[in-house]
Amino acid sequence: MSATTHKVHAGHEHEHSAGCGHASVQREGHTDYVHEGHAHAPHEDHYDEHPFPHLVHDDHGHAHEPGCEHGAVSHGDHIDYVHGGHRHAAHDGHYDEH
Repeated sequence: MSATTHKVHAGHEHEHSAGCGHASVQREGHTDYVHEGHAHAPHEDHYDEHPFPHLVHDDHGHAHEPGCEHGAVSHGDHIDYVHGGHRHAAHDGHYDEH
């Protein structure tokens, strides 16, 4: 997409900022916020939808599994676990933010 056309993430009522509780990643001069399977960045009066990054959740001492205290959510071909306001998915010995 060119600089004049981009995919807008519509219907987004939450205002993202540092400390808002959602995972974030610095990318190409802006911050993408990751939640509910989306990555998007503030732009003028809306949020732009961006490709989903591979974002590792660091320092995760708890192993998620069926029956653990965190809610399980089916997400494509895997299970995400809701933990601390984030969704985590097991991936190659670590957890990804989803």
